[in-house]
Amino acid sequence: MKQFIKNIVLFGVFASLFYVLFISITEKHNPNNMYKKQAGHMHTRLSEIPKYPKIDILFIGSSHAYRGFDVRIFNRNNISCFNLGSSGQTPIQSLYLLEKYLDDIECEKIVFEVSPQAFSSDGIESISDIISNEKTDWKLVKMGIDSENLKVFNTLIYANLRRFLKLDTNFSEEKTIGKDTYISGGFVERQKQSFKPSVSTSYEIKQPQLAAFEKVVDIIKGVGIELVLVQAPVTLAEYALYKSNEKFDALMSTYSDYYNFNELISLTDSVHFYDSHHLNQSGVEVFNEAFIELITN
Repeated sequence: MKQFIKNIVLFGVFASLFYVLFISITEKHNPNNMYKKQAGHMHTRLSEIPKYPKIDILFIGSSHAYRGFDVRIFNRNNISCFNLGSSGQTPIQSLYLLEKYLDDIECEKIVFEVSPQAFSSDGIESISDIISNEKTDWKLVKMGIDSENLKVFNTLIYANLRRFLKLDTNFSEEKTIGKDTYISGGFVERQKQSFKPSVSTSYEIKQPQLAAFEKVVDIIKGVGIELVLVQAPVTLAEYALYKSNEKFDALMSTYSDYYNFNELISLTDSVHFYDSHHLNQSGVEVFNEAFIELITN
């Protein structure tokens, strides 16, 4: 019996080592390992946080936030800000980031970009992005385990192996990657390109995301910071696929000041967007100027 147990333990150890080795060897071509395969310059963004200890506005949310709120436009309007958005960020990841960094960033206002997409997402892209670029702590591990997703598990294992072996000690992210250029303060500018429609789907709110969102609201209000909820504009085709727009607007309005810019400004799909739900720079200019006017008047 003892020998049998010993063999099981040895097999478990061998299998675990083999699995880690397999993940490492196949990292570049393994679709189930998402280590640093997301856009958005999260590594650079996180490294910049100490440079922004006191600001007027902190932005959080998905790519609609880091591609939608241009810190340069706010700066030229004498509004200091930092954009803590990330690819595919859902309320669950927003909660993690705020719990970790809110004490390090003194701000007067937090602008939380919200959308039906984020509330209906499993957050796999965002979890993998944060795991790839953030120092591991228990809450990050728990978030990865709670995802119950193979891609996240593999990314978590591989990321921590690289940190243990100190393989990323001198890692430096390029400011321009493909068509994206990182702007200090957290904004990512997309190179000018023609509009490309993309496939869209309908969205339904998931209860765990709503629960995390409510915790975020409680944290922000609990420390006396003004909270503004914003739904960034998307194309008319994309917006038409949302179920119960009025219901979502009504729900968000119960938590704090809320602005749905799909209803507040007029944009042209082929002129102001580069895909179905991301603004190009022309759209960002219109959106940001309208938002600044709204919050300063």
